[in-house]
Amino acid sequence: MDMQKKNKQVGKSTQSFLRIAEIKNDTVVLDDGTLRAILAVASTNFDLKSQEEQEAIIFNYQRFLNSLDFSVQILMQSRKMEVGSYVEKLKKIAEKQTNELLRVQTVEYVEFISRLIENASIMNKNFYLIVPLGKSISPSVPGFLSRLFGGGKTKEAAERIENFEKAKQELDTRILSMSSSISSVGLQAVRLKTEEIIQLYYNSYNFESGPVIDPKSLAEIKLAEPQP
Repeated sequence: MDMQKKNKQVGKSTQSFLRIAEIKNDTVVLDDGTLRAILAVASTNFDLKSQEEQEAIIFNYQRFLNSLDFSVQILMQSRKMEVGSYVEKLKKIAEKQTNELLRVQTVEYVEFISRLIENASIMNKNFYLIVPLGKSISPSVPGFLSRLFGGGKTKEAAERIENFEKAKQELDTRILSMSSSISSVGLQAVRLKTEEIIQLYYNSYNFESGPVIDPKSLAEIKLAEPQP
């Protein structure tokens, strides 16, 4: 009997332990009816900045934090970067290069990258801001989202959808304000879309599944910097 219970516990999926009711319209809805949006934030190499630039970044970052009247979560994910395809692409470029000087330089660069990845793990760091809206869109009905399209009364379902849309508008305004504040620090931020949020959650529990997001889908901004 105990063994059967243990087997049932082991067989539970990761999803059963998450507080997520659903993800839609670029928004995470938790099981308590509160909302979350996620911003992917570009990184910057602070050490390469001049002292004046560093002080300006620190000052603007302090202003950004002091301007918040709600809590935010800062998430950093560090993954080993797969550079094999990048090296192969460079080799093909070198083979097709007609300028001998550029060809030699490309070959030397490929050799440098190859030696680097042999002696060090190249890490890809991604940064995110998780922005909440603590107001529940249906505090009087626990677990309502799981029954949103499951046969509840038409009027009740319509009210829930309306509450979601109103709350999302408030969250959208909060996201726009935060994106503007982040830009004052000298960083870029892009809101993750529904598919990208799902991928982020999935890869957070499946570390070997590949890159968290395709940078091309995020307005082609630089979201992470390789670091040894």
